[in-house]
Amino acid sequence: MKQNTTERITPITSPETTPNAAQEASLHTSSPAVSPMCSMPVPALLRSMGLPMMLSMLCQALYNAVDTFYVSRIPDSAGIAHAGEKAIQALTLAFPVQMILMALGVGTGIGINALAAHCLGRKEQREAEHAAGNALFMSLLYFAVMCLFGLFGAAPFIRSQTSNPVVLLMGIRYVRIISVFSLGTLAYMCLEKITVATGRTRITMVTQLAGALTNIFLDPVMIYGWFGLPAMGVTGAAAATVIGQFVSLIWLGRYYIGKHRILQIHPEDLIPRRHVLHTIYRTGLPAIAMQILVPIMSYGMNLILGSISEAAVTTYGIYYKLQNFIFMPAYGLNNASIPIIAYNRGACDFGRILQAIRWALIYVTGIMAAGVFLFEGFTRPIVGIFAVSGATEQLCLVALRIISWGFFFSGVNIILQGVCQALGNGIASLVISLIRLLLVPLSTAAALSRLAGAAQLVWFSVPAGEITAAVVAVILTRHQYRREQSAG
Repeated sequence: MKQNTTERITPITSPETTPNAAQEASLHTSSPAVSPMCSMPVPALLRSMGLPMMLSMLCQALYNAVDTFYVSRIPDSAGIAHAGEKAIQALTLAFPVQMILMALGVGTGIGINALAAHCLGRKEQREAEHAAGNALFMSLLYFAVMCLFGLFGAAPFIRSQTSNPVVLLMGIRYVRIISVFSLGTLAYMCLEKITVATGRTRITMVTQLAGALTNIFLDPVMIYGWFGLPAMGVTGAAAATVIGQFVSLIWLGRYYIGKHRILQIHPEDLIPRRHVLHTIYRTGLPAIAMQILVPIMSYGMNLILGSISEAAVTTYGIYYKLQNFIFMPAYGLNNASIPIIAYNRGACDFGRILQAIRWALIYVTGIMAAGVFLFEGFTRPIVGIFAVSGATEQLCLVALRIISWGFFFSGVNIILQGVCQALGNGIASLVISLIRLLLVPLSTAAALSRLAGAAQLVWFSVPAGEITAAVVAVILTRHQYRREQSAG
């Protein structure tokens, strides 16, 4: 991205420019003009903003998948048989902590994304900058809490899920590192959502890709001890992950430092303001609670599956890493649709809001159809990426084929949750998440785990939650849209 501009960056573009040129022009002009948020055709706008976000989210999926791929090939040593599978189990047990970090960062980011986009839609630039500063302050506060958890809570957390001494040690080390050095991911996710609110999704794609490539390169180097370094195993996987996250943060941070910034965030903007935080968390707090349900579900599923077999826990970990390659593009599309809907809500353009909802649902259905095709048609080659035993591989094949048919309903849920957030009803999004991630799947899994053939039947709990939630999501979204339309 060019850095030799002489004028301040603003989030607006000229209506005479083409879609791609308009986004570039917005980085080099400060003259008032019409934003593409309210002028560009909605399908093109969703593609323009959504494709970079989808690629950015795919890069996020690479972090966990690459870690799992490499640790599955950790060689056995004296006294440690099947070291690779034990390493996967450790990462699976640590996964809820990673999701908590995501919940804090993404949840707050959704609040600041919707608020900043809403302010920019109303041409309130300074209010958007106040909101961005307050969101950064909260990211620093989250980091302090997670650092304390890593130091004092990592061992009790992992110990509550396993008694295997090898898995226990691996899991504690991994959780401790990603928690104590969590500033990279927390601050990056905050700045990423602020950047998305201004329409500059290409920047976030590049910065996310930089971190992912760093992680991909460092993983084998630090896990296996290449280039003269000591073999660090799971500890090396954690270290490579946090280094990659800091690379992304530093790269994106350049656009918020110096004379030519995306937004002019001043030191005084970091001072907490009650009305700003209230507005951010009116949408963000339900989003955080919604995101927190993911680690709660993961923790609950680990306990339920652990009562069946260690292979079931490993299978769940592998499935979750693989499903992210389908779900992350859907979340990227969701992240792109939120500022579009929020901006046009501020402009009271309900026609464009409805178009954004319809096209987001069309696009996400295509993404999920591709996911079903891959998981059903190429299940064995996909599972074969990971070095696991024959019994675990067979269980993975069963699980992926059962769960993938719920992807269509997952896509509907992901988009409509974002719609509700953009329309200011975070509670509706929370209700949808409660159903799809906690109430239905965990209760169903607990019941199925007591039956004969539980190792195969338990996987039906995941699509059951998605189907039930999709019905509720359609009802809640229609109600909220009509309510906003009548109020506008």
